[in-house]
Amino acid sequence: MTDQEYRPPEIWQWERESGGRFATINRPIAGATHERDLPVGQHPHQLYSLATPNGVKVTVLFEELLERGIAEAEYDAWSIDIFEGQQFSSGFVAINPNSKIPALVDHATPEPTRVFESGAILMYLAEKFSAFLPAGGAARAECLSWLFWQMGATPYLGGGFGHFYAYAPSKMEYPIDRYTMEVKRQLDLLDRTLAERPYIAGDDYTIADMAIWPWYGGLVLHNLYDAAVFLQVESYTHVLRWAREIEARPAVRRGVRVNRTWGPEEERLPERHGAADFDR
Repeated sequence: MTDQEYRPPEIWQWERESGGRFATINRPIAGATHERDLPVGQHPHQLYSLATPNGVKVTVLFEELLERGIAEAEYDAWSIDIFEGQQFSSGFVAINPNSKIPALVDHATPEPTRVFESGAILMYLAEKFSAFLPAGGAARAECLSWLFWQMGATPYLGGGFGHFYAYAPSKMEYPIDRYTMEVKRQLDLLDRTLAERPYIAGDDYTIADMAIWPWYGGLVLHNLYDAAVFLQVESYTHVLRWAREIEARPAVRRGVRVNRTWGPEEERLPERHGAADFDR
């Protein structure tokens, strides 16, 4: 059946086998499916995540904070296997009722503080340590505007373009064209912005860059969704310059390894409990 032939039923019914590659991680109800406590390490911050673009945002920020010498930013990073449904455990749902990675618990507060949604975690840590987020004024507004741009824009790249171009059970022209147009508009926006400034929000590297880079840097540098030729990513020269400069940062090179459970062995670090883990 093609998308032109589909006629929605009067009442939608959940078909478990639908959804392509990610069918097993999506369901139309919230809440836990099984009882399981989360592990807790020795550091103040406990991160439960996976090295997807949304997870990488947070591990890069942690590593950048530590690179800056902020020892209080030490953290344990535990891997959550979303394909095995670990995000639906009772322990994970308790800290993120939305059952999506990443999720953070700060044990340095009088009562443990939970933070979920990657943008919220970036803001929480940046404000806590007064780093990578301007203190006020126009610079802060610019940084937060781009941070929230990423949160609103990237679903068109991931859940929209990526799903229909790479993961959907069949190729459909209309959604691929629709989301390709939007992704190319986003890339053009970033390219025009980065033609005028070194970083997304201005002269300084901020959490806006850390939020946007794992998605759009991955798209132009690492052929995300095998779509580099299709999207002509080489034409976005200013995005490429910015993406390469960020990827070269030592903290970024560490951050992308944390909670990574696939790829070459030397690029994996399923759990992170201290700086020495990177040397193993």
